[in-house]
Amino acid sequence: MLLAAARDVLAAAGHAVSQTRQAAGLGRPELRIALPADLPDSLIVPTTSRLRSAAKAAQVAVSWLETPLDGEFSPIRQRRADAGLGWLTASPDALPAPLEAISLGRFEPEVWIPSSHSSARGGVIGLDELVSLDVIHGPRRASPATYDAWLGVLRSVDPRFEFTDPPFRHSLPMVLAFAATASRPAAVLTGPAVIAGPPPGVTRLPRPAGTGHMAQVHVADHPLTATAALVWNSDLPRPLQQILFDTADG
Repeated sequence: MLLAAARDVLAAAGHAVSQTRQAAGLGRPELRIALPADLPDSLIVPTTSRLRSAAKAAQVAVSWLETPLDGEFSPIRQRRADAGLGWLTASPDALPAPLEAISLGRFEPEVWIPSSHSSARGGVIGLDELVSLDVIHGPRRASPATYDAWLGVLRSVDPRFEFTDPPFRHSLPMVLAFAATASRPAAVLTGPAVIAGPPPGVTRLPRPAGTGHMAQVHVADHPLTATAALVWNSDLPRPLQQILFDTADG
């Protein structure tokens, strides 16, 4: 308990010193960005590239902190980071004070099921069919907000539903091979990985049968989603907030 409190005090003191130096024109302003490890490349590459460009134009240094972000974005609330790129499972207005956010788009997971499953041919599976399988997803510590939100959606269909932790967290091919040889039918659910739903005016065609014994599908009506967002503490100096606005606009 003392260690946690001491970290909070030191983080707040460091934040105050940094703000004072910036207000006095001493040293280059710095923006500390928290990033979870499992963000998809389609999100993190363009976002961090745009953020670096906006910071460079504003003559602001950027430092990166790789850390999990829970639903309350604790590293930012505790001032261990100035802002972060993470997942919202509710409206930005529902964030606890003093956080603010800009949404960047809705994402959903990739879903893999046995190629022999009746839903594999059409490329769509319903929640009622998904909960009947052993769903490999997680672990919770990797992304608590999306894990809890998606678990709640699946438990609305089956209150006894539980995820199974992946045996190989950082290798999707290994997890798929494990699922294909499981003792009972198993599905694999990734974290948020692809833009949710087809673009306007585009008809989603059935997915190919996939490779080996597992086929990629999507969940009907897109009930499992998370919103990618830039989140920051509301007392962040306005020039640093502007970098986040410029990043989102880009």
